Amino acid sequence: MIHFLKKKYIMVKFIPSFLICCYFFLFVNPSFSAGEAEKIKDFEFSFEGPFGTYDRNQLQRGLQVYTEVCAGCHGMKQVAFRTLGDPGGPELEPKQVKAYAAQYEIYDSETDDYRDGKPSDKFPVSGVENAPDLSLIAKARAGFHGPYGTGINQLIKGMGGPEYIVNLLAGFTGEEKEQAGVTLYENKYYPGKWIGMAQPLWGDDVEYIDGTEATIEQQAKDVAAFLMWAAEPKLNARKEFGFTAASYLIVLALLLYFTNKKIWANVKRKQV
Repeated sequence: MIHFLKKKYIMVKFIPSFLICCYFFLFVNPSFSAGEAEKIKDFEFSFEGPFGTYDRNQLQRGLQVYTEVCAGCHGMKQVAFRTLGDPGGPELEPKQVKAYAAQYEIYDSETDDYRDGKPSDKFPVSGVENAPDLSLIAKARAGFHGPYGTGINQLIKGMGGPEYIVNLLAGFTGEEKEQAGVTLYENKYYPGKWIGMAQPLWGDDVEYIDGTEATIEQQAKDVAAFLMWAAEPKLNARKEFGFTAASYLIVLALLLYFTNKKIWANVKRKQV
């Protein structure tokens, strides 16, 4: 009896502590407790969801932002110019792809000299030391986490790479400081809140061909969508294939069900 009461007493003391630990483990974000980056805001993109597809006009605007704002520092060495004309992407015409590629000077190892780019070439590498290549950045960054890596947010919202890019580009506060001889810029959504990249978007940085207003958020969303396409150019085709495969599986399951009923119908009647 004494042993039982002692066990019960230990359990009563243990349960509240266990529940408190669970609460902090599941619901408290460490970034808030550390006073670091703010929570990433969610944005709507046309390519989200099982039936989402890329918006061609948005990808073309994103390409314009990348070309006029980002390409001075950041490269995309994994992306070929010719893919700009592929279905499901910006879908530039062949002559537009050729003209766009010719804007870049590409080093040719055969002639040991620079020449105008061709559609078969890839985007140049980053032009500034330590500037990350943007080919896969939308898949390499995760905007939605946890809690504590459990993946619940990612299951519902996706990885959040494009959302991370939008928040980062629109998250500069205008504050800056010098540390170890390097100028750092405050950004609400960057881990640690201080980043070595200066604010790239100020609003009206580009003049969109389609007349869309070039606000900071609009430009950030457009270039984020473009970088998502760069990281996963076959997204539309993959979703179409998945939908087709799922449809075949449903039809196959129905055929198997009715075939099974017909084959075993006589046996079941005899058993009755």
